[in-house]
Amino acid sequence: MARKRIREDEEAAIDITPMMDIVFIMLIFFIVTTSFVKEAGIDVNKPEAAQATKRPSATIFIAIRANGEVWMDKRPVDVERVSANIERLRAESPTDTIIIQADKESKHGVVMEVMDQIKAADPSLVITVAGENN
Repeated sequence: MARKRIREDEEAAIDITPMMDIVFIMLIFFIVTTSFVKEAGIDVNKPEAAQATKRPSATIFIAIRANGEVWMDKRPVDVERVSANIERLRAESPTDTIIIQADKESKHGVVMEVMDQIKAADPSLVITVAGENN
C-alpha cells in the first residue's frame, strides 16, 4: 500500500517548464516586433494636402506650432538645437526619414530653418512635411 500512495503523488505533479518556455519566447517575439515610434509631443493643426502620398514610417517627428515653437521628443527645442537633437535621436534609433508636422498657420521661415538644421545634421536625410492626409 505504501508504494501505491507514492506513485499517486508522483503522477499528480505537473511540469510547467514547457509552458514557461513558450511564454518567454512569445514575450521576446512581441518585444522585438514592436515598433517604437516617438511622437513630437503636441497636436498640430496640419493643412490639407490634395495629392498626398504615403511615405515610409519614421521615428523622428518635429512639430512646429503656429507661434513658431519647435517640438521634438515631447519637449520644446530651439531651432539652433534641432541638428544636435536629430543626431542624438538617430543614435538611439537609426532612421533616414524625418517627418515635419507644421501647423498651417506657422511661418514659412521657421519651417525652412528647421529643414536647414536637418540637412546640417545629415544631408542624406529624407524630409517629409506631413499634411492632413499624411
